[in-house]
Amino acid sequence: MPHAIETPNKKVILAIILVSYVMIVLDISIVLTGLPKIHAELGFTDAGLSWVSTAYTLAFGGCLLLGARAGDIYGRRRMLLIGLAIFSLASLIIGVAQTPAIMIAARAVQGLGSAILAPSTLALLQNNFEPGPERTRAVSYYAAAAGVSAALGLVVGGLLADWLSWRVGFFINLPIGIAMMLAAKRYVVETDLAPAHLDMFGALTSTLGMVFLVYGVIRSASVGWHDPVTCISVGFGLLMLAIFILVESRASQPIMPLTLFSDRERAAAYAARALFLGANVGFYFFVAQFLQSVVGLSPAAAGIAFLPTTVVNFVVAMSAPALIGKFGSDRVLTISIFAGLIGMGWLSLAIEGSSLWPLLLPMMLIGAGQGGALGPLTASGIARVPSERAGAASGVVNVAHQLGSSLGLGILVSVSALGSEGLSGTTLLTHRVGLAMETGTVLIALTLILTLAFIVGRRHEISPVAATEAP
Repeated sequence: MPHAIETPNKKVILAIILVSYVMIVLDISIVLTGLPKIHAELGFTDAGLSWVSTAYTLAFGGCLLLGARAGDIYGRRRMLLIGLAIFSLASLIIGVAQTPAIMIAARAVQGLGSAILAPSTLALLQNNFEPGPERTRAVSYYAAAAGVSAALGLVVGGLLADWLSWRVGFFINLPIGIAMMLAAKRYVVETDLAPAHLDMFGALTSTLGMVFLVYGVIRSASVGWHDPVTCISVGFGLLMLAIFILVESRASQPIMPLTLFSDRERAAAYAARALFLGANVGFYFFVAQFLQSVVGLSPAAAGIAFLPTTVVNFVVAMSAPALIGKFGSDRVLTISIFAGLIGMGWLSLAIEGSSLWPLLLPMMLIGAGQGGALGPLTASGIARVPSERAGAASGVVNVAHQLGSSLGLGILVSVSALGSEGLSGTTLLTHRVGLAMETGTVLIALTLILTLAFIVGRRHEISPVAATEAP
């Protein structure tokens, strides 16, 4: 009997969800290899250039919970359309920007569009695909889109920067966004609206907490943890998040229901995702620098050097539904994380040289880990969540993704500076990249411990609170 996902309507819905999500993820990494050209063309200062990524990250991470809850209340298709419109228009403004101020402002608006769009895509996936093999396949494709797009963005960004212009990567978002909006209006049915109001105090405290925490961590990467502004920012962010949790525990209609964390599998999946993404974003960040500054590759060649990671990631992610059907989700998740652990540990040793070839096998293992782990972690993050809370759960999955990326990278950058006194040039960078990969190995080891302790073997256990939530 064929799965419902194979009907034409579901195929189109899945394509709309995946393409919309790919736009977000691709845009995060495509800008990285274009930064040198952006720096020169728009006249950014060295310090100001970091805001091209920081403005986007702050708006994205800070508004995620707000965007997710808005989808529950006002409709996920509506929020998908709004998110696509904001993201596409901001992309156009970025593409024509002539000054750093316009570029940074538009990147912040683009981040807001992503914060609305990302949780809407995952919530619509949960709403349109039934639990079981159908959703497993859809979630695997969703995770593959995330992993492959992140790596592919480095390749595309480098090629565009070298051969055409960094602006092209932003211009193409407009026609794609318009096409997805038209397709969504025709094929995606609006979800039932929750009879609720928006928890404005929860939205305010969560947004302030996320923005200040992420800003503090990003700032620490360049000025260190002894900087007063960094400490104040992180402290204020943590205070706002503590107040947010207190507010949510008493709110009748919380923006983030704390019962989402009452299920051990879901809670562990959020934490494991944050740790896993922290290590893997650090992998792309540091290895991209190593390939250009130590191995001596051009931006385009450095992007292409990630193809072994991308290809293996894609193949494993596409095979994940069949592998899960044959061996079970627990085994696929465990083996995938273990492959990533071996790859990251091996890479920390291979990075001592100045050649590309010793890096390829560990990079392929890292790609295999990404391709096989993200799908099951995503499924665990939305396990046993009722339809009316799909947006909130999707928001938490995306928050774990963004916070893990930002906090993990901040940790790796800070740790990589240890013991670097007296070093300079390629010796300094090699030291920093090796130490960062060692720290990434520790993060993946913690991911594996969490997975074995709280996810593996618990997929059929339902906590008392979660049982009352089940639809």
